[in-house]
Amino acid sequence: MDHNFGDRLVEAIREKDAPVCVGLDPLIERLPAALLKEHSIDPEQALDVRTSANLGALADAIFAFGTAVIEAVAPLVPAVKINIAFFERYYSAGIRAYHRLVQRADELGLLVIGDVKRADIGHTSAQYAQAQLGSLSHPGLQEVATPDAVTVNPYFGSDGIQPFIDLARETGGGLFVLVQTSNPSAVQVQGIETADGSTVGEKVASLVQSWAAADGLVGDHGYSCIGAVVSPRDLESTRRIRALMPNCIFLVPGFGAQGRSAEEVALCFKPDGTGSIVNASRSVIYAYQKEPSGGDWRGAIESACRDFVSAVRAAARP
Repeated sequence: MDHNFGDRLVEAIREKDAPVCVGLDPLIERLPAALLKEHSIDPEQALDVRTSANLGALADAIFAFGTAVIEAVAPLVPAVKINIAFFERYYSAGIRAYHRLVQRADELGLLVIGDVKRADIGHTSAQYAQAQLGSLSHPGLQEVATPDAVTVNPYFGSDGIQPFIDLARETGGGLFVLVQTSNPSAVQVQGIETADGSTVGEKVASLVQSWAAADGLVGDHGYSCIGAVVSPRDLESTRRIRALMPNCIFLVPGFGAQGRSAEEVALCFKPDGTGSIVNASRSVIYAYQKEPSGGDWRGAIESACRDFVSAVRAAARP
């Protein structure tokens, strides 16, 4: 991992002809019954982690499910996005499962985005950066796999982001900075109008572009290792944010279960069909729940992923 993340992502998207990634947000209560049975887990008892007798079994089931998803989608997509929140609830066992899945995805040639949404004041943020984007190896210890890129929160300003930028420049890693998110109440902050008529979200977009365009961060394909999380809220705001961030690849949430259509996410791409990678999570990884019980849940995930790729590929065509 020694060259610009923006270049690596562009090239991976081109190789698969798929500007998409699949998100892993695994919930015990939604895992296939057959998988839970393999791990001797009662779904109802597993819901309250505090009373669970075996956190290790829960984490192992999450890991097994995540592995199956990754193996099903690896031939079809360039990247996966793993949301650490769905692993942290199982404490140390869950964190181990998270890093093992990062390793498995890497072994299958996928880029990995760690959805961690970290940041803080400078010296604390430096610790987050090392934990989430750095690497740890020590004689006698197995190396801990970390993602190729992570999501970060810009609310602390440049000193909260700079440690991540420095580490990305050093290691070839990447960042996706939250700019316009997909949750309904985001507009309460991101949509606030400033004195010049622009929104807080647009101000953040301009700031992130200034970070992204710094020396040594823009690759050969014109994209920085610093991208942005941008959900298409409406036609005009998405067009404005796309124009404000020419060097940023957008990680686009909200497709599928959150209601964003292929036509809406198409607004996040540039006219040449580049500049975005669209994420779908629940609509792909839980696709088997639409089938009769006892169906081929791995096959259902693969089929849903194929449909997802086809829909976004068509929408992104120039």
